[in-house]
Amino acid sequence: MPDSPSTPGHARQHGAMEFSHAPVDLDAVRAWRLARLRAQMRLQDVAGLLLFDPINTRYAVDATNMQVWAMHYETRCVFVALEGPVVLFDYDNHPHLAEGLPLIDEYRIMPVYYFFAVGPRGEDCARRFGESIGELMRRHGGGNRRLAVDRLSQPGTDALRAQGLTLLDAGPITETARAIKSPGEVALMRAALAVAEAGCQAMQDALVPGITENALWAKLHETNIRLGGEWIETRLLSSGPRTNPWFRECSMRAIEAGDMVSFDTDLIGPYGYCADISRSWVCGDRPTPEQRTLYATALEQLEHNIGILRPGMGFREVAEQGWPIPERYLSRRYSCLLHGVGLADEYPSIPFRPDYPAFGYDGVIEPGMTLCVESFIGVEGGREGVKLEEQVLVTTTGIERLSRYPFEADLL
Repeated sequence: MPDSPSTPGHARQHGAMEFSHAPVDLDAVRAWRLARLRAQMRLQDVAGLLLFDPINTRYAVDATNMQVWAMHYETRCVFVALEGPVVLFDYDNHPHLAEGLPLIDEYRIMPVYYFFAVGPRGEDCARRFGESIGELMRRHGGGNRRLAVDRLSQPGTDALRAQGLTLLDAGPITETARAIKSPGEVALMRAALAVAEAGCQAMQDALVPGITENALWAKLHETNIRLGGEWIETRLLSSGPRTNPWFRECSMRAIEAGDMVSFDTDLIGPYGYCADISRSWVCGDRPTPEQRTLYATALEQLEHNIGILRPGMGFREVAEQGWPIPERYLSRRYSCLLHGVGLADEYPSIPFRPDYPAFGYDGVIEPGMTLCVESFIGVEGGREGVKLEEQVLVTTTGIERLSRYPFEADLL
């Protein structure tokens, strides 16, 4: 991986980001992640793991080339044997793309079978792909034919089953493995957060009446790319009446004086780690009483829900002890109380108390988890809403905040 920014101080305390080598030993982080995957494979009694999702291939071997493009097609995958090699299947013969990645034991060309690449020859190409994976399972599976796959289209699925393989969902393996972070991963996440917070500062500096939502959002993108980040998963920024209900993406709307502006970074920063924080600002210096109420209420929800968290706490217990949402804000509540975060949003996801019977599941808050605690406050029929979110680390003794971008004292 090329050099990227080290973990700098807070954006408001440093005028420029410092560029240097990675703040930790990347090979040690890579080895930790692969060991986590294999430990979960052993628990699930699978001999092989086949990963197409670029987030999972990144986690397994740190292969990064054209990740967003690879989300469209089954064009790159990683095969992990429980007792055997790690094989990177790439979309063409470019072994230089695997240079510097010590966990890759073998580089192969992917027999792609999606219609864009091979047209009506897909069935034959899929058969060759299936034979490649079948051969690896026969050589390294020790008679175990159980293969966990994260995602696969119908032709690939048929080709693997034709090899006598039993296919299982890789989700319980990949999500559980990714849930616990090493100290090295946390250090890389801090670097991503520092870049995101520098982007927040650039946005806040640019927030004047007349700037469009898209132009404001572009400040975050530019900062992320310039400082070594990778992409942003959503475009969740809205202003004024577009802030309520939540989940509108940015548009060409010109932001007006007095508008509330709310956003969610969803930023994939340096080293591939996610910085997922939300803030809300008023364009100008005269917030209305309603804006102050919304903001104070959102911050109250956020602080309460961070304050209850502790290692060893059950997911149901988190939901039950969560901030009781007043009736006037209930219908506009966010989709979850908190969720995990790593290379992207990930396990676990804990819903609010009213949603727990339909969507909740059992689990425990564990040391090493990194979590995003969420709040959206808006009234049904109201003009605006406030989105706040903090990223935290679960330690052996409690909770450490990873996000440091300040809240708005003028709105309290």
